[in-house]
Amino acid sequence: MTRAEQIAHALLAEMQAAGAMPVATDILQPAETLLDLYGEDIRARAYVTDDPAVGEMMLRPDFTVPVVQAHMRSGAEPARYCYAGPVFRKQTGARAREYLQVGFELFDRNDAAQADAEVFALFSRLLHAHDVRPVTGDIGILKAAVAGLQTTEARKSALMRHIWRPKRFRALLERMAGRGSLAQARAELVNSLRQAPADELIAAAGQLVGMRDAQEIAARVTRLVDDADTAPMSQEQVSALEGLLALSAPATDALATLRGYDWPSIAPALDRLEARLDALARTGVDPASLPFEASFGRTTMEYYDGFVFGFVGVRADLPPVATGGRYDALTTVLGQGNAIPAVGGVIRPEILARLEGV
Repeated sequence: MTRAEQIAHALLAEMQAAGAMPVATDILQPAETLLDLYGEDIRARAYVTDDPAVGEMMLRPDFTVPVVQAHMRSGAEPARYCYAGPVFRKQTGARAREYLQVGFELFDRNDAAQADAEVFALFSRLLHAHDVRPVTGDIGILKAAVAGLQTTEARKSALMRHIWRPKRFRALLERMAGRGSLAQARAELVNSLRQAPADELIAAAGQLVGMRDAQEIAARVTRLVDDADTAPMSQEQVSALEGLLALSAPATDALATLRGYDWPSIAPALDRLEARLDALARTGVDPASLPFEASFGRTTMEYYDGFVFGFVGVRADLPPVATGGRYDALTTVLGQGNAIPAVGGVIRPEILARLEGV
């Protein structure tokens, strides 16, 4: 047994002692579910194969989605699960493409703040003996901020889709404010689209290439022109959103800073943050020294929609030791009419094993 496997075994035992039921999922997962959730972007991160009997399949990129699917099929009642096994991701550089995950998932209807605090406190206790530091964030605050922008629904929808892609999000924000290279390129494109009706432009372009038909292309042209006729977002809004994204401070200080924003749409999310910090304090976690980064979690899988957390080691060249968060919306999507609030996280034993050798 490798050192990583020893660590995984010990972590799983601790999670079972915390009341979690051990579960297993198939290594081969239907690709359709993940493609529906994340679009074609998932292909760049997962190993996809084709089965002549059941269609496209993926090597399991994580455990959360299949665990949620299984739980929702069972009736979506309160429960807690733990698991351990390999996952598979396409990676750049020397990062592992197959590695162990040990995870804990909590489905609970009673008190979201208390459930968040319980999961974070459990991970903190499990990792206490290792040289790691915690970091927290809240995707719910970012989503509420975008939803409250004074701009069109189409623009807010575009920004919402790219919250998990920071570079693309920033480029879109600059374009919507009428600045940057994308704004200039979009203006030049729209000027060319105004030269003739969409159907004439399509006919002049020749044979259609790709999956879109002429009607879809015409609708896209209309959206581009309509967006160009929309006033740029105000610099005040852009600056406020950029300030929010850059916020990094101890959690209690971050809450105070955010309370000072004149941004009514984020007030309910801030109430949830305050309740979570109170719950964390009751578990023995000090919110005054707990790091909070408003942008934390924006490069992970898109199912997180509230509290997010991680534990990172001393080596900057290694991925986080652990990540997790709240994913209420995912249970709604996979529940086929059922839903239940849920929060969980995963630990990478192999990273812990490598840190032991630092």
